[in-house]
Amino acid sequence: MKLFLPQKTLEEWALADKADLADGKLVVKDGGSMHPVTSAVHFQKLASGEDALGLLHRVKTTEQLTALNAEHFADSCIVGDVAYEVVEGYITEVQPGAAAKVDPKKKSSSPEADLLAAFILDKM
Repeated sequence: MKLFLPQKTLEEWALADKADLADGKLVVKDGGSMHPVTSAVHFQKLASGEDALGLLHRVKTTEQLTALNAEHFADSCIVGDVAYEVVEGYITEVQPGAAAKVDPKKKSSSPEADLLAAFILDKM
């Protein structure tokens, strides 16, 4: 399961000494788990134009933005003639075992993934 982690949330976790980024990985202090992250943005609001590409409410990595010839700066992104308000952040992937928190009858496939998913889902 892919999870989007907004930059603001990561900053809050870092200030609370709960998690941080190091060498392209999300380091969760409780349990010491590390998960690779990829820089991304979440398209939250249409500022002008029509969303013909269907980007609204989607998350795109920096590589995907480059492929779209998008111009991204801070909390805005322009794709062609269309302007969006975006939230900067990161994508990380956890194993499906993270759903065990929702259904306690399911057996966990990865305790680290479960911890990360529970931590992120509780905070978002």
